[in-house]
Amino acid sequence: MRKYQVFTLLAMLFAGLLGGLIALAGNYFFMNPGGYRSIAQHQKNQWPLLADSNVVVPDGLNFLYAAQLVRPAVVHIKTVYTHSRTHYNNHPEMEDMLRRFHEEEGYFRGSPRQSSGSGVIITTDGYIVTNHHVIDQAGTIEVILNDKRSFKARLVGSDPSTDLALLKISAQNLPFVRYGDSESVQVGEWVLAIGNPFDLTSTVTAGIVSAKGRSINLLKDQYAIESFIQTDAAVNPGNSGGALVNLRGELIGVNTAIATQTGYYAGYSFAIPINIAKKVMDDLRNHGEIQRAFLGVTIKEVDAKLASENDIQEIAGVYILVVAQDGAAQKAGLKTGDIILSIDQQAVNSSGELQTVIATHRPGDTVRVRYLRQSQQKECRAVLQSKYNKTKRISQKLSAPSLMLGAQFSNLSAQEKAKLGIRHGVQIQKIPAGPWQLAGLRAGFIIQEANGKAIYRVEDLRPFLQATSKSIALDGIYPNGRREYYALSH
Repeated sequence: MRKYQVFTLLAMLFAGLLGGLIALAGNYFFMNPGGYRSIAQHQKNQWPLLADSNVVVPDGLNFLYAAQLVRPAVVHIKTVYTHSRTHYNNHPEMEDMLRRFHEEEGYFRGSPRQSSGSGVIITTDGYIVTNHHVIDQAGTIEVILNDKRSFKARLVGSDPSTDLALLKISAQNLPFVRYGDSESVQVGEWVLAIGNPFDLTSTVTAGIVSAKGRSINLLKDQYAIESFIQTDAAVNPGNSGGALVNLRGELIGVNTAIATQTGYYAGYSFAIPINIAKKVMDDLRNHGEIQRAFLGVTIKEVDAKLASENDIQEIAGVYILVVAQDGAAQKAGLKTGDIILSIDQQAVNSSGELQTVIATHRPGDTVRVRYLRQSQQKECRAVLQSKYNKTKRISQKLSAPSLMLGAQFSNLSAQEKAKLGIRHGVQIQKIPAGPWQLAGLRAGFIIQEANGKAIYRVEDLRPFLQATSKSIALDGIYPNGRREYYALSH
């Protein structure tokens, strides 16, 4: 009997030791910063270590759980601009919908200017989602946590087509907001908006989802994706980039704009669905740029007039007006006049709904398309492509440090060069945050020489900006004829 007891004791000790080793190994694996490719998977692994499994969401209409859970992970973002933000001047309508939505101090006054917005921590190691327009052309970006700690943020990347940006701060063991599922959000569902309106940190407002898949023609990027969640939760200047969450405290959207004629809350606000945002965040983190997929169609919503003119029996789906040459749709057999009913079993009855489904995919992904042709229902499989009709994905991040990230350039036409009296040069179309702003460069500057070498095309500039050298000497001219010299440091 005594031998049996000794054996049992030894077995228990061994089991305990083995369990401890497994726990330590698991903790190292899950807590090892940067050892993941998908933020959603990182959240899934980390959440059990942070969450209180005994918490029960109160019955009935109660906002306490979600507010207490999310507020610590919503941050205040402050930016400083050295020069005018010319993108607003080019689009007055964006000034109404975006500039006044995130607080901007000294916009019409002298330099430097400051602005503020919101952001949401989405990983324990400091990745933060916000709006592209909150940090666009910022020289410096400061992130202030709910506990009042302050960090200088690094811009990982941004995407004007979705108005999203990813920031990184050097911190660990941070609270974060879990991803929800914006596809499952229902019109009429209660939601909370959490952000920093008027520099009032950690403000919580409540409302309901008023509509989904809303397009308001706000974003002026050529490849803009608009499929907003519309709510009546009160948001104001400074809320931009903040969290829209359900009553479980899950992130279902990123607050982006308000419908207003005054610049202040007038009843409706708009948020980017998290199902779009989480794919953009992974692309920016893992590749430095968006892996955008295209179906290759121009569409129109089916309404009563279109149905009558084309003898369409049921008002549903989206009507194909144009099929792009050599695009995914053409290769799959789709034609002008076909009506797309669903993609991967998700009904599409508007351009916003179609954009939402496609925006969650990358080039090379295969989608199942159900459509009508002459009143007969058919199905095909389409292999999505990039805007260059390629299916290949980017295999790795841009080599760091790369000054190409976030910058946009264009080659000059012969007429443009003749007008300025120059023989070569590449024009800067967009100035990203960071070294470009700090050096004093402005959009429109024409780079003629880099480190003394003549620049004729964008490709001539790339080796200099992707090199690991400490600085680059840029010589060139502005369209008004003023010559300038800049030292750009990595």
